[in-house]
Amino acid sequence: MTDGFSRIPQQTVVLGADNEYPEEGPAHQVSVEAFWIQRNQVTNAEYDEFVAATDYVTVAERPLDPESYPGAPPENLQPGSMVFRRTPGPVDLRHLNQWWAWTPGACWKHPRGPRSSTRGRENHPVVHIAFEDAEAFAQWAGYELPTEAEWEVAARGGLPHTVYTWGDEPEPRGQRLANYWHGEFPYLPDTGYGQSTPVGAFPPNGYGLYDMAGNVWEWTTDFYVGDHSFQSCCAHDSYDPAQPQFQVPRKVIKGGSFLCADSYCMRYRPSARRPQQVDTGMSHIGFRCVQR
Repeated sequence: MTDGFSRIPQQTVVLGADNEYPEEGPAHQVSVEAFWIQRNQVTNAEYDEFVAATDYVTVAERPLDPESYPGAPPENLQPGSMVFRRTPGPVDLRHLNQWWAWTPGACWKHPRGPRSSTRGRENHPVVHIAFEDAEAFAQWAGYELPTEAEWEVAARGGLPHTVYTWGDEPEPRGQRLANYWHGEFPYLPDTGYGQSTPVGAFPPNGYGLYDMAGNVWEWTTDFYVGDHSFQSCCAHDSYDPAQPQFQVPRKVIKGGSFLCADSYCMRYRPSARRPQQVDTGMSHIGFRCVQR
């Protein structure tokens, strides 16, 4: 079944970029076979259907093993996830803990903490999804998760090697093309920004795909290494050298989110990429699936 999917034709394209963030380089040529990809990010309603059918418990809902997180305070070993909190004013953008808070009880069905819910947000992308949570949904639905190359090819929408999903020019003033942070980050978003939006709220790209720029980051199957042209098959290649005590693999996430601000993190472009520990969901990470 390909309802809700768009077909991406076989093609050879240039992925990555040489003049943006270092991890996006080098620009390199890649060939991909034809595949189908979901037009929208997986929603809360869709994930709820999966959980109701399987009784699946996400990583954020499970207690943490203290041995896997040496030195972590006891309160951080409760089931929970990372939640974005707007700051009251300007902060030092070098310190992410100014706007990210470990929140016990936060998970896909309580996205802002234990007292929150997805009521009224059924058509928003599901978040607080660790890699295995996305993979479990895909297997249940009979789908797969995309590779980094497949995701980036799909995001470009059939355009040549452009900067954005819609072309080379930034979003024109007054024209809403993607859900990324508009305003002063991380404390003063313009009206209508600073949080997720229902899937499909912004124009699609050339392949009819929505939210390939912004809204929430999306998982891919590739292990993260700093060289965009090198594909690793091994988890240990993806460990964070700055945190040798945490032997946790990292996968590539793509697409940026509602927290990408031009003044701080312009990663809502197709070539942009970030590492994410596979055991960690956050309030701006979701996914979509493919069929091959």
